[in-house]
Amino acid sequence: MEISTAIRELRQRTGAGVMDCKNALMECAGNIDKAIDFLRRKGLAKAAKKAGRVAAEGLIGSYIHAGGRIGVLVEVNCETDFVARTEDFQNLVKEISMHIAAMNPLYIGREDVPEEVIEREKGIFRTEAMASGKPEKVVEKIVEGRVEKFFTENCLLEQAYIRDPEITVKDLISDTIAKLGENINVRRFTRYQLSEVL
Repeated sequence: MEISTAIRELRQRTGAGVMDCKNALMECAGNIDKAIDFLRRKGLAKAAKKAGRVAAEGLIGSYIHAGGRIGVLVEVNCETDFVARTEDFQNLVKEISMHIAAMNPLYIGREDVPEEVIEREKGIFRTEAMASGKPEKVVEKIVEGRVEKFFTENCLLEQAYIRDPEITVKDLISDTIAKLGENINVRRFTRYQLSEVL
């Protein structure tokens, strides 16, 4: 494939700049799929650098599902109102709200899980592991593994993204950060379910 055609295709598929695409293709010997992975890794590094910047603009998105039986409100922040008005950002907010409706996370990230909840879960996991007759040294490893699983099941950012289980919601956000060049974060969300027992 001619290099200019490959650059054009890579730009369309990733939204990255011309020089970034050219460098990625050179780095990956012209292989577009490898170049996409290369750009994603590079984008995640860029996203990490942007994470400390203040994100006070953004949108409140809403999503109603299942004939009005499930509703979600989510606030997603970015740095400027210009980015908040872009189609990419608005699509991200929509995708996050749909994901919340489908997966019912309890927290945004693991740092939001109260310590007493973690300790309660550890106690349950420890009791279950010991009741199954596992040796003491194995029990703690089992508890650690189960706590990690608890985070991936209950924390929005660590959940597998419903449209692509190969990535997490955090990866989805990081890809958008790399594309738009601004810090983006989920500030809060509420999920309502009709006749839900509170």
